[in-house]
Amino acid sequence: MSRITLNSKCRLCRAEGQKLYIKGIRCDGAKCPIEKKGAVKPGMHGVKNSSKPSEFCIQLRAKQKAKRLYGVAERQFKNYYQKAKNEKGLVGDNLQILLERRLDNVIYKAGLTTSRSQAKQFISHNHILINGKKLNISSYGVKIGDIISLDTLMAKKYGEELPISGKDFKALRWLEADKGKFTVKVTSYPTKEDINTGIDINLIIEFYSR
Repeated sequence: MSRITLNSKCRLCRAEGQKLYIKGIRCDGAKCPIEKKGAVKPGMHGVKNSSKPSEFCIQLRAKQKAKRLYGVAERQFKNYYQKAKNEKGLVGDNLQILLERRLDNVIYKAGLTTSRSQAKQFISHNHILINGKKLNISSYGVKIGDIISLDTLMAKKYGEELPISGKDFKALRWLEADKGKFTVKVTSYPTKEDINTGIDINLIIEFYSR
């Protein structure tokens, strides 16, 4: 099974030419390579000017960026595309909504973790509850009415450090957060307007439509 190691996360951001916030709030710190050196591609030839990318390369980069942002493997990402294609509505909108509904992404967006990586870790170690029951599947697609909560142990250990505890934290409009209990309720599904990842979803559709 493929995995992203801690040391490789910054290289992924540099490869895409922008911050993907894989490390969460630490990406805003002064130690971020993009803050220090700019969006220079990793490797000995990163500082050299590259040739104009082909249409295929642009489409591939868009797909890779989405994969890395959500922390999804290649086969799983393609399965999301096939599922989006089989659902009613626009394929691009369906794909984005499916990715946004991933449990690890929802936990991160809800402020219960500082990054998607930490969200995956909390889930795999059974620190996340769905409707009062532990669930260790990061790819679980949340449903309307689901109540997601952080267990007592993690709430006590990390509670003050989490975004949900911040004074300026504001939950997304399709999520209802309870800061005191470290819980979040899914009140609706996200819409296209709720998703702001900077990903050109049309390029991904073109990539898989070749």
